[in-house]
Amino acid sequence: MINLNFTVVAEKCIQCDACVRDCPRHIVTRIENQPVVVTENDCLQCQHCLAVCPTGAISIFGLKPEDSFPLTAETLPTFQQMKTLVRGRRSVRQFRNENVSRELIDELLTDTSHAPTGCNDCDLTFTVVDDRKVLNTLLEQLVKLLEDKYAAGVTVPEFLWSSVEAYRKNGTDEFFRGAPHLLVISAGKKAHTPQEDIVLTLANFELLAQSAGLGTTWCGMLKFSIDVVPEFLANLGLEHDCNFYAMMFGYPAVHYARTVQRDHAAVLRRIGD
Repeated sequence: MINLNFTVVAEKCIQCDACVRDCPRHIVTRIENQPVVVTENDCLQCQHCLAVCPTGAISIFGLKPEDSFPLTAETLPTFQQMKTLVRGRRSVRQFRNENVSRELIDELLTDTSHAPTGCNDCDLTFTVVDDRKVLNTLLEQLVKLLEDKYAAGVTVPEFLWSSVEAYRKNGTDEFFRGAPHLLVISAGKKAHTPQEDIVLTLANFELLAQSAGLGTTWCGMLKFSIDVVPEFLANLGLEHDCNFYAMMFGYPAVHYARTVQRDHAAVLRRIGD
């Protein structure tokens, strides 16, 4: 049973019915000049009613509208600013040898938890490595597992094995690229669209992190390694069959002076042309 705690401040309600019209499940209606929820168990917990009310009359789940961020032209980035961020986002593979503060990491993860998920499931777990010493230990463990598999006659893809050799010969880290931090997002069993939820949430984290001055890189090498040594997931506290993907991040040791030019990188098709 969901406890909505749906409340309306009568003197603030202007009876505009914005909450009634915007409810995705159509469970908000107006009775005797005040919005009410008719079937609580059908609520998606999306908080649209709280967000759409122009006067801040509605509270739900004990959450008050005055504690939300106001959405105005002054508080939102401009279209040009978003264009620059999306075009200027780069995969960073050079990182400074320092940790990002735990306070900033926590703030980024809290904001990232607002990313959309299929059916508003929100069934995601954020596993974060917030100390480069810990990530260095995980790197050593991953390399050792790959070496053990190789020695046991298990096929290790050439690109993975060459990365193992580079690490053993000269300490080159082609797995985590010397990043101090790793974010692994995994989806639970209740997620209707687990992989899509993970990728979309990481994309939101990436833009937030880069706007905060951090560098990020999608960690495909971890995914490829897990295909060979699935037992490494236990080192991250994850189940062996979970849906996941990961991203490295930290303060970049490289600065990009301009955006790249990929205006025609994707094929554009218009239905009806």
